[in-house]
Amino acid sequence: MQYLYLIMAALLFISFLFDREKTWKSIKRGKNKLVKILPGYLKLLVLLSLVLFFSEDLIVQYLGTENVLLGSFIGLILGSITMMPGFIAYPLAGILLSQGVSFMVIASFIIPLKMVGVLTYPLEKEYMGIKATVYRNTASLVIAAILTLLIGLYYGEVII
Repeated sequence: MQYLYLIMAALLFISFLFDREKTWKSIKRGKNKLVKILPGYLKLLVLLSLVLFFSEDLIVQYLGTENVLLGSFIGLILGSITMMPGFIAYPLAGILLSQGVSFMVIASFIIPLKMVGVLTYPLEKEYMGIKATVYRNTASLVIAAILTLLIGLYYGEVII
């Protein structure tokens, strides 16, 4: 990461050599844009920090119910309101599987975790608008539910 900072500093220096006025103008624009979007990012950071209080044991407790459909419903809800990077989510799926949680329930948690953005709603509505954000999240949740059902059918956990 430090290499990126060094590269950016070098490019900024080169830009200063070519045209100081344009470089300062660009820096001021960047600062103004940062100030404009910073409150949304800070809200997202606070919400994400609150979500990190959920431990793996707590997640297993709620998702590992005997009723696969109830576990899937809880997984869809928890996955929609939780946000975590893939390098944490996918090993967590392995832990859930080793704890005896079904594939369908794991899918119902992981798929909306990566697709639905309840925590990112405040930031998304600023850029895409409320209508587009609601449509995207609703469509993502419906698609996640369909994929969950298909995975349950594939692994024989749900029979229609």
